[in-house]
Amino acid sequence: MGDGIRTIQTNVGDSGWIFDGAVKTIKDQGPVQIEGFKLAMRTTMENLLRGWWKKEGGKIVYVGRREAGLAKRNETIRLTFPSGFWIEYEFGAKDNLPAKVIYKRTRKNADSGDEEETTEEDRFFKFITIDGVTTPYVIDHFINNNQTSRINYDTIQYNQKLAESLFAKPESIKAIK
Repeated sequence: MGDGIRTIQTNVGDSGWIFDGAVKTIKDQGPVQIEGFKLAMRTTMENLLRGWWKKEGGKIVYVGRREAGLAKRNETIRLTFPSGFWIEYEFGAKDNLPAKVIYKRTRKNADSGDEEETTEEDRFFKFITIDGVTTPYVIDHFINNNQTSRINYDTIQYNQKLAESLFAKPESIKAIK
């Protein structure tokens, strides 16, 4: 979240919890939040590059080049699952770096309660190489061309050992350090 407010989200299998620093609460994630996490994992570059999509029977096709700004083009591939759900991944034609991830999904309209199809997009910026891995430090998320969030990393560390206790739901807010 913005303004220096700390949020911690932990998911393990089909469960998870969230610490919301804005209101200082710890809550179990509900089914909608768990499904949102699973969708996020399914649409990541990590899913594409590590081949996790193969277990679900996904198929990749080359879509072609797209305009990506003044004198800039992106190469686009589409990953489609047997259910019909698809994700498009765009890579810079000159630098080969990830540029965008685009997919459509059905959401409930907060005002009407009706279901509507939305187009969601992640855009990647400010690439920095750490331990031989080039990674974006800024990720903007858009829903129907309206920016809804920005992730801006301060630091990233790869291949760090994590204690199992990090995934356990704290007993109280005071237990969060």
